[in-house]
Amino acid sequence: MAGNQPQEHQVPTGVGLTAVAVAAARAAEARRSDPLFDDPFAADFATAAGSTLSFLGHQRPDPANNGDLWSWMTNYMPIRTRFFDDYFREAAAAGCRQVVILAAGLDTRAFRLSWPAGVRLFELDAPEVLAFKERVLAERAATPACERRAISVDLREDWPGAVEQAGFHPGEPTAWLAEGLLIYLTQDECGRLLDRIGQLSAPGSKLGIEYATRAAMQLMNDIMGNLPAADFVKSLLRSEGQVDPTGWLDRNGWQTDNYSVSAVAESYGRSLPDFTSPLARVAWTAEGGLIIAQRP
Repeated sequence: MAGNQPQEHQVPTGVGLTAVAVAAARAAEARRSDPLFDDPFAADFATAAGSTLSFLGHQRPDPANNGDLWSWMTNYMPIRTRFFDDYFREAAAAGCRQVVILAAGLDTRAFRLSWPAGVRLFELDAPEVLAFKERVLAERAATPACERRAISVDLREDWPGAVEQAGFHPGEPTAWLAEGLLIYLTQDECGRLLDRIGQLSAPGSKLGIEYATRAAMQLMNDIMGNLPAADFVKSLLRSEGQVDPTGWLDRNGWQTDNYSVSAVAESYGRSLPDFTSPLARVAWTAEGGLIIAQRP
């Protein structure tokens, strides 16, 4: 390719495209004067995606004029990101040297967090998502801060064999993350995912989960009809929401702590915007949220 002409990329489709939208929201956080984290690669992913971000309603999403959907993303996603950044830091400090990020998307924690020596980090996602990610990271000559292994899998299928083949050791404490994942799985698929995580989790393992209740998802589904991305988003949702996974975790030997988004935002010195639309009110006030679990 001659000169400085930008390279074309095959952008993920379907649920993989949501990873690009989340990266764009992380890039927007970087433009704030008080960012909750530093993701130096997020803007590269958004730029490489180009016009595909128009499913959010604009060629280049702008929090000032793109309505409540984008406003929700640029307020909520940074809080979620920082929360699980802190979770990983605490897990590593507690001795976890194995990290598994399920449906990793365009997550760059392997590159942007400071990991202790000996950490092995596994990223699991669809082939097209990982291929897009690797191309963009290669252009930046990005170097991970830990041992990183990307694994192409379908999490609805038998993925434990693939992760063990890649060097995962079930007998060692592991820090797991299911962020931005459960809303795209049916309840049965969620149950199987948690079962498999449990089977692979030695004492001392930890699990970070994000979930939304059935009532919250149904309300969001009802009002998405007026939004530009309505048909696209509805086509991705596999259920009306999740049953609170805390009960399953408690019954299967995990100790859990449940956190509300509003409380987490306040702990970071952020006040959630007082939107007037139903979508925004559901996003901030519905039950459900962020879970950290530990296996004694």
